[in-house]
Amino acid sequence: MIYTTIEIDIHKKLELEEFKNNCPECGSNNIVLDRIHGDLVCEGCGLVINDVFIDDGKEWQSFSFQEEYSKSRTGPPITELVHDKGLTTFISDGNTDYSGNPLTKNNRSQIYRLRKWQRRLRRYDAYEKNLSKALAEINRIGSMLGLSNKLREDTAIIYKVAMEKNLIRGRSINNIAAACVYIACKSYCNPRTLDEIAKITSLSKKEIGRTYRFLLREMHLKLKPVQARDYIERFCNELGLGFTIQKIAKKILDDAEELGILSGKCPSGLAAAAIYIAAKSKKIKITQKKIADVCSVTEVTVRNRYKELVRELEIRAPFN
Repeated sequence: MIYTTIEIDIHKKLELEEFKNNCPECGSNNIVLDRIHGDLVCEGCGLVINDVFIDDGKEWQSFSFQEEYSKSRTGPPITELVHDKGLTTFISDGNTDYSGNPLTKNNRSQIYRLRKWQRRLRRYDAYEKNLSKALAEINRIGSMLGLSNKLREDTAIIYKVAMEKNLIRGRSINNIAAACVYIACKSYCNPRTLDEIAKITSLSKKEIGRTYRFLLREMHLKLKPVQARDYIERFCNELGLGFTIQKIAKKILDDAEELGILSGKCPSGLAAAAIYIAAKSKKIKITQKKIADVCSVTEVTVRNRYKELVRELEIRAPFN
């Protein structure tokens, strides 16, 4: 998993400094923060090392959604998916006032000019224009792939680090964004194939792969190779196959790994073949074409990997 520190809250930083110290009573380094009572306690001897911590939570209570909304005095949370982290003001496109009444003609013209200048001021230089376009593309790719907000934010952080290292100059923004998505997915063991990303971005698989290797080299990132079993759960969910098929397919791949027959072969192709064997073992009718389409491989690949696994593992079930 990739950890990139952009900002650390001052209270978090103070807590981390406290955790580095050993207990003055018993010397133990097993120190925990009791957030309910606000105490820093040694688990070894029970000594309260520090009992003065700032409570950064809200000071009011609410018992309904309306009350929560009316008492709240803050805006949306900071996010890495917006070039300004969501800290600047945004003027909506509506032509009504706070009470819902329509604006007059003069007011509409004034609001239009304000809205136009606000958009310009939010992206006042080339850096922010580039970042705004890239984050929009990352959001689009993440939405098409069904990625979580956390994974999208980490993708945005990777892109920002690449910008800080001046790795974007002379390269396509969409290409760099696609490569960053590919890196983030692999780092979270939630891999997507290059074919999937290329299909969504209308870029060539070769181009994305070249940019991906360039970023790994220049940013000194070390990612573990994708394992075939990492694809099993997602592929089975997309095919509508249950947990039993997932378990059998993973067992097939584990047995094949012990025999050393997985190296040098496409992980998604091996996952597709293992799923096909598992489905056949439970007499589930599913075609190789359907599995190949979901796994972004060809029917020939599924068939070849299937024959290899059956032969090497000596599976004697009637798979016809």
